Amino acid sequence: MSQPAPQTGVRVPVGVDTTRASIARVYDVSLGGKDNYDVDRAAFDMILQAAPRQRDVSKMNRRWLHRVTRYLAGTVGIDQFLDIGAGLPTVGNTHEIAQSQNPEATVVYVDNDPVCNAHGRVLLEQNEYTHFVPADLTQPDTLLKDDEVTGHLDLERPLGLILCGILHHVDDDLDPVGIMRQYIDALPSGSYVAITHFWNPNDGSELADLALRLQRQFTEMGLGSGWYRTKEEIAAYFHDLEMIEPGLVELEQWWPMGPPIREPFPEERVMLGGVGRKR
Repeated sequence: MSQPAPQTGVRVPVGVDTTRASIARVYDVSLGGKDNYDVDRAAFDMILQAAPRQRDVSKMNRRWLHRVTRYLAGTVGIDQFLDIGAGLPTVGNTHEIAQSQNPEATVVYVDNDPVCNAHGRVLLEQNEYTHFVPADLTQPDTLLKDDEVTGHLDLERPLGLILCGILHHVDDDLDPVGIMRQYIDALPSGSYVAITHFWNPNDGSELADLALRLQRQFTEMGLGSGWYRTKEEIAAYFHDLEMIEPGLVELEQWWPMGPPIREPFPEERVMLGGVGRKR
């Protein structure tokens, strides 16, 4: 079995530097977007060497986001969302799904990459209920007190906090569990937290070996981050939230739109997602 990848990590956003791969731009590559450079495509090609179906993982992650947003904005009735680590705009963004259920649902996107912010402000701020704010996930106290965040969201009422595919880019030294505790403590009762994260079954299986190989590609081959953590480690992000059924599961097992049309690819199986509610 492969050995664990080192805990290094990129903590400063790449921004407009075209000599280094960007997490947001590589994700854009995986979704077939055009807001990326040769260095990002090269980094994603390295990932494909370990996981040829990694594009399907990104598409699966978006489908999960859409189902969760529809559930929260429609079934539950949440009318304000904080989407942290939003990345570059693509098809089917959070506000489009939320506002299809409630035209007056407010969505505040947050990212610390200046390129994402520039694109976001141009392409996502399409109405008075959609906004893009530059802030850093790892500084919850500062983020939640940002004038633009508090100016558009009422933090005294329930909201949906979305961290879709971002916490696995936060290295252990930055204490992602502690970061999430600060967010959860600050949320009003009745709020929901939605998280997806790379998963290592850590059981000696072929999936566990795949997770380690992918982690090495992410951390050593250009991006500098992308950790596959255990289910117990991922579950710790939710702290004492009440988990919505079916709990923390493989993404296509979370309220699927219908019966599966095929068996999941191995790459799709090493990612978990869940939604928790603050009582």
